[in-house]
Formats: sequence, structure tokens, C-alpha cells
Amino acid sequence: MILEVIATSVSDAIIAERNGAQRIELVSGFLDGGITPSYGLIEQVVCAVSIPVHVMVRPHANSFCYDAYDVETMLSDIRTIRGLQAAGIVLGALTLDDRIDEATMSKLLKVSDGLAVTFHRAFDEIADQLGALRTLSAYPQITRVLTSGGQPSVLNATARIQALIAAAAGSSIHILAGGGITVGTLDAFLSASGVEEVHMGSGVRQHQKPLAPLDPELVLAASTIMSAR
Repeated sequence: MILEVIATSVSDAIIAERNGAQRIELVSGFLDGGITPSYGLIEQVVCAVSIPVHVMVRPHANSFCYDAYDVETMLSDIRTIRGLQAAGIVLGALTLDDRIDEATMSKLLKVSDGLAVTFHRAFDEIADQLGALRTLSAYPQITRVLTSGGQPSVLNATARIQALIAAAAGSSIHILAGGGITVGTLDAFLSASGVEEVHMGSGVRQHQKPLAPLDPELVLAASTIMSAR
């Protein structure tokens, strides 16, 4: 069982590690769904913790559709993130009709050697998620998909999460469930969905506010629930 926690600062990352998180997703622009953090922040977080740090690669929050300039920016970011010794990256690209942009994904993955790759919640904009999962499974570098099952809260998508887990069986992809999970709902969600990787953000922050610091007690409570399984 793996607990991934969103960090937006070095302090967040240290709190997450000290209280049992197994992985960090490092972002800036939390309220915008996450954008690429500064290189200085990436460097400091990687140096501050020993658990894997996966860095958001998203040049803007306007959409998940990227033009040629955006793609060049993302390619440069990935090369730099790899040089800063992060363990992985979190990215995703869609076409104008909300399908996976395979041309862009292929370009990005070509410079991602040595990095674990998570396809982020752009996945939740896609109507045919099972078909999209088949498309992503053709890329061995993609090791997980972060999803709320296409719903604002993953708590309302347990059946979809179960279906995605079943569809991903035998591939390189793990389903990472996130969106709306709190410490109070975590145990029941794990039982209902069968998921083995959970992504938490506001649910482990002080007063469950997205711009507040991580709450050590909530992170510890979530990690304790996960480790008890």
C-alpha cells in the first residue's frame, strides 16, 4: 500500500516523509490543479527527503492541450528534473476532443528515460477511460495513472476504480486513486475500491484547506490506515 502526498514546499515534503508517506507529488499552483514547481524547490526537496519525489510537468493551467512552445518548455523541464535527481514526473496531454495526445506524449516520453511517469488527472477529462488506459499501457515508461474515476470526488467512483484496476492488471500501470479522500473516508474507500495506491492533498492539510500546510497528525493517521492493510 502506498500513500502519495502532495507537497508544495520543503516543509511539506519533510512532514510527509516523517509521518509515513511513501511518495511525494511536488507541485506549485495547488488551486490550479498543479503546475511545474521551480527548479530551486525541486532541488531542495530532493535533497531534504529520501522517499521518491515525483514532479509535476505542466507549463500552465489553461488546459491540457499544448502547442509547440508548450511542448518545448515541457521537454526542457523534464531534462532539468531528471538532472536534479527526482524519481519521477507527473504529466498528461490531451487533444482538443479530449483524447490522449499520443504525438505529444511520445515526444515527452523520449526524454524521460530513468524517470517513473504518472499520467495525471487529465485522464478524468476523457470519456472513454478504459480505452485511454489501453492507449497508455502501450507506453512502458508510464507506471501509473492518477484518477478520480472521472468524478469530482473519487469516493463516488468506486466501481470505475475497480474496473480500471482490473483493466490495468498485467500491464505496467498501477491505478493511483485521488480526489476528495480524507482520513475519515480512507479506510472505507480502500475496502470498497481495492486500490493499493492513494493520492491525498487537501485531506491531509490543516483544516483540510488546500493552501494550508500539511497536518502531521492527518498524514500519520492516513499512513497508519494504509499500513494496517
